Amino acid sequence: MPQPALAARHVFVYGTLRAGGSNDIARYHPRPQRVGDGVIAGTLYDLGAYPGAVLGGEGSIRGEVYRITPEVEAALDLLEGVAADGSGEYLKRELDVMVGPQQVMCLVYEIHPGRIEGRTAIDSGDWLARG
Repeated sequence: MPQPALAARHVFVYGTLRAGGSNDIARYHPRPQRVGDGVIAGTLYDLGAYPGAVLGGEGSIRGEVYRITPEVEAALDLLEGVAADGSGEYLKRELDVMVGPQQVMCLVYEIHPGRIEGRTAIDSGDWLARG
């Protein structure tokens, strides 16, 4: 019996996957469809060549929301080092993101808490404008 097709999902990207970033999400196929800009509650940390987000708290993180296929989601999981047992570099979460007036359920890749020790927070919450 054939498996049912998996529905497309949305992802909130806040670092190198943003448009113009070193891992611009537009390079994936099928090409993700940009839905809009969004903001989530959290703190952004500078990990050198890329950032890591810790969700929740008083700060905010700026990013972009894209509609993605299961194939792109699998590729992003590999890029982000997601491990089924939670020991990977990033943990895959789901949360509602405000995109304009609408709420969109999105995947968000949260940095593993053990990876931010001694790292500097990016106060603006915007990786591309960190200067």
